[in-house]
Amino acid sequence: MTKLNPSKTVGRELLSVILPTYNERDNIIPLIKKLLYLEDSFDLEILVVDDNSSDGTALLVKELAQSDRRIRLIRRVGRSGLASAIKEGMLDASGDLAAVMDSDGQHEPIAIELAVEKLRLNKLDLVAGSRFKGESQIFGLSQRRTGGSSWANRFARFSLSRKYKHLTDYMSGCLVLDIKNCLPYVCKVDVSGFKFFYELLAISDGNLLVDEVPIKFQPRNYGSSKLDLAILWDFLISLLHTFTLRFIPRRAISFALVGAFGVVVQLIATQILMLVFQMGFEEALPLSVVIAATSNYLINNALTFRFQRLIGWNLVKGLLKFLLVASLPVLANVGLATTFYNFVTPNTFWAQMSGILVVFVWNYAASSRLVWNTP
Repeated sequence: MTKLNPSKTVGRELLSVILPTYNERDNIIPLIKKLLYLEDSFDLEILVVDDNSSDGTALLVKELAQSDRRIRLIRRVGRSGLASAIKEGMLDASGDLAAVMDSDGQHEPIAIELAVEKLRLNKLDLVAGSRFKGESQIFGLSQRRTGGSSWANRFARFSLSRKYKHLTDYMSGCLVLDIKNCLPYVCKVDVSGFKFFYELLAISDGNLLVDEVPIKFQPRNYGSSKLDLAILWDFLISLLHTFTLRFIPRRAISFALVGAFGVVVQLIATQILMLVFQMGFEEALPLSVVIAATSNYLINNALTFRFQRLIGWNLVKGLLKFLLVASLPVLANVGLATTFYNFVTPNTFWAQMSGILVVFVWNYAASSRLVWNTP
């Protein structure tokens, strides 16, 4: 059955509020009930974009949506990620304006009202709720997380257009956008990016009129934060992607950084095998190459391809496939390094580097397609 969009009252704007969710069963219904007061000022549409939660979040929202046409559920299977959920919600929104909030209760609904007021008063394209502006108050972050966010904002400010230097919170998850003006840039947002807001600013390159309102950032009501090592890794990749003018694909940057770590692993493994196990260079090199390739596979699976992450038996099969894909360049690596060592210079470092540089592009292109099934 096709879901009907809320009808629009003459003279009133339609506001689409996008709520990305993953395992927010205890938080989502209280938040939706708080948001309903916005209907005093707007025609209201609430889109819950759920990443196939395992705790019944989607079923709970579906039951509510069946009795309240203002609420719509977008349930995603086989797709995941915060930026991806926000983008999909934006593209599916029916409103003149779109708002985004975290679904854990840390953003107060009044922030949306204040942001809309500022956006319309100053004829802006986007207004973000800032944790670090003027009268902002932070109750929902530890001192360590607050310090980390401050550092992240400093790096973000340096990487973006000068027209956005006045902003204080590039990591904000509380936004109000004029759909018509922002949609061309929303369509271009890389959904594997660290933060939707940061990616949108980077894509727009100073062409959007953006400002902020201070917010009171509350403690999470239930559940635990989704921040983990993979998200921090995404931020590093986002910065490097922006600094390289978005010319190099994000996954290629991530793959290269993991490969750099693999270089260190191979160099250390070679020295250990030669010094501890008394192997010759030509005997130690093939084993150290396999050790480095295995470490690269495991790290790429956890970080570079985390949305296609392999687990269980698929992880083992993926490793065998990865080693098979890498077998030709491994042979090239060993052959070139050995030749370099024997005929150019008996320097184990430069010998290995000559082999490593030859195989990077093959490993990235082939393993992306054959192991993690991504273009």
